[in-house]
Amino acid sequence: MKNILLSTIFVVFLSSCKNDTTQRIVGESLGNINELTVVIENKLWEGNVGDQIRTIFAAPVDGLPQDEPLFTLKQIPPSVFDGFATKGRTILKIEEGSPEVKYLSNVLAKPQRLILITGNSNQELIDQLSSQANKMITLFKQQEQKEKLRRISLSPHNTKTIQEALGITLKFPSVYRIAKEEKDFFWIRKDITTGTTNLLIYQLPLSAITINDSLVPQMIKIRDSIGKAHIPGPLEGSYMITEKAYSPFLFETEIQGRKTYEIKSTWEVKNAVMGGPFINYLIEDKPNNRYLILEGFAFAPSVAKRDYMFELETIIKSVKIN
Repeated sequence: MKNILLSTIFVVFLSSCKNDTTQRIVGESLGNINELTVVIENKLWEGNVGDQIRTIFAAPVDGLPQDEPLFTLKQIPPSVFDGFATKGRTILKIEEGSPEVKYLSNVLAKPQRLILITGNSNQELIDQLSSQANKMITLFKQQEQKEKLRRISLSPHNTKTIQEALGITLKFPSVYRIAKEEKDFFWIRKDITTGTTNLLIYQLPLSAITINDSLVPQMIKIRDSIGKAHIPGPLEGSYMITEKAYSPFLFETEIQGRKTYEIKSTWEVKNAVMGGPFINYLIEDKPNNRYLILEGFAFAPSVAKRDYMFELETIIKSVKIN
């Protein structure tokens, strides 16, 4: 009886949605950043449908020194999908029915992104998951970045000095501090339990980089020179460099309508035992005749680093160029 009632309520919720939004009053969503609620029968979760969900949403994050999943998955069978369980910010719901994928917002809580996948067989469900994988990951990540920015906005850092020096605004928490400021270079840091998270911001003329097949080596050479000049290690003569044992991941994207190159890899300290992940963005800012470089890196030995890097990535993507 309870299952029938829940299904009926859910159908009513879906029918009230128009243009992927709803005017109903719903409670606030809950959950940790990058936690994905998966509503699916136990039998499906333990079989090949569950395997496909884990392959997509628990895939290793690029650029981290150890394997960490894109999302922390929390499986809930439909029979107990009620109350607080429905308040997750990101929800993937698997049901039996005609093959279809529905993208919904603010159905059971707000803000919330809910994706409903239906199929009449395991294979139909797997096919729907596979064909929509990239879109689903993007939408869930965007939802989490919005939430992260909302939390940052509760206590933002004053970025007036950065705006005056580089003509940009950036959203990061007040708990960060400006560790070094030299003309048009900024090193911004936050102390964490086991180390620090860091932001670097600087600029180069457009003539400093040639966009060709050697882009990655050029960017690595530049960041190593920045490390030598500005990011000292704990010992005399030590400084941050790019770890050569790993091949960097390179992606093309856009930030504020400007062509952007993104590199993810790991760093180490020359002549010292330190290291961690970094994410580096090279933004082509033609109106200002420059490349704007924003980098985030974390030093957090012996602990998971996914969420630290997610915060840094979110901060970088908040940049606005005047």
